[in-house]
Amino acid sequence: MNKYPEILGQTPEIQGLLRSAEIIAATDVTLLIEGETGTGKELLARRVHQQSRRAQQPFITLNCAALSDELAESALFGHKKGSFTSAIEHHEGYIKQAEGGTLFLDEIGELSLSIQAKILRFIEYGECQRIGDTQIQQYDVRIIAATNRQLEKEVERGAFREDLFYRLQIVPLKMPALQQRRDDIIFLAEHFIQQAAQQHNLQAPVLTASAQNKLKHYHWPGNVRELRNCCERLVILLSGQQITEHNLPLNIQQQENRGFQLPDMGIKLDQLEVDLMQQALSRTSGNKSRAARLLGLSRDAFLYRLKKYSL
Repeated sequence: MNKYPEILGQTPEIQGLLRSAEIIAATDVTLLIEGETGTGKELLARRVHQQSRRAQQPFITLNCAALSDELAESALFGHKKGSFTSAIEHHEGYIKQAEGGTLFLDEIGELSLSIQAKILRFIEYGECQRIGDTQIQQYDVRIIAATNRQLEKEVERGAFREDLFYRLQIVPLKMPALQQRRDDIIFLAEHFIQQAAQQHNLQAPVLTASAQNKLKHYHWPGNVRELRNCCERLVILLSGQQITEHNLPLNIQQQENRGFQLPDMGIKLDQLEVDLMQQALSRTSGNKSRAARLLGLSRDAFLYRLKKYSL
């Protein structure tokens, strides 16, 4: 059984992303995955690896944000015993460990310019040289990188190499933030509740409509990871019970009313106004005064708009 969760979702945003990933997996192209923290960038990288010809070979992960320059170079390329003060034995780098498979460089934007130059050379020529070694080795490793930064802006301010950026940008994929696929929130929440209940051998609680509404309209700065952790907490505390909005964490209960959320693709304002007026008339069986009140308009303002749109 795979210990890593799947990427789940029914919205066009996530389904389109997964179709693109499947196409990319059939090639050996270098891949850059962009997205906020907690959106599932590593899960997407694993999915690409598992659908590729390298699926039976290693998938090695390196968190670039956790390493200093010296440690990053040693971790990636390895070192010979005695090549620096703390090098008390030989170390094979992650690139060698990933031979034949995939190396996932998480938060690649945190690497220094000097390490970026060596990564670029490896991507271009497959060459790898351990610290303290005079010999150059070659390895067959696919590189998948991820970042929560806007690398194009990092290039502009000189913090990221332009040549490496364009080498990684051959096929970029962007993991959408959870608030960009709100129609997946309840689907995911119910899945995580069932998953946590099974994991902890507890009876799954049930989300009430009020709780679902709060979850759906919360902005989820921690994305899918935050939602999963929230659901696990609810399962542990409310096994077999109903989850109301008052059972949710305070930051979700007390969220600001963010009002109408403009879709990423924008809207046609006139078309929206016509649609809302038609809905109001339908709901009031054609009563114009009541329809105007539903929309917060005076009767005269409503009649003006009816004439304007020939309704």
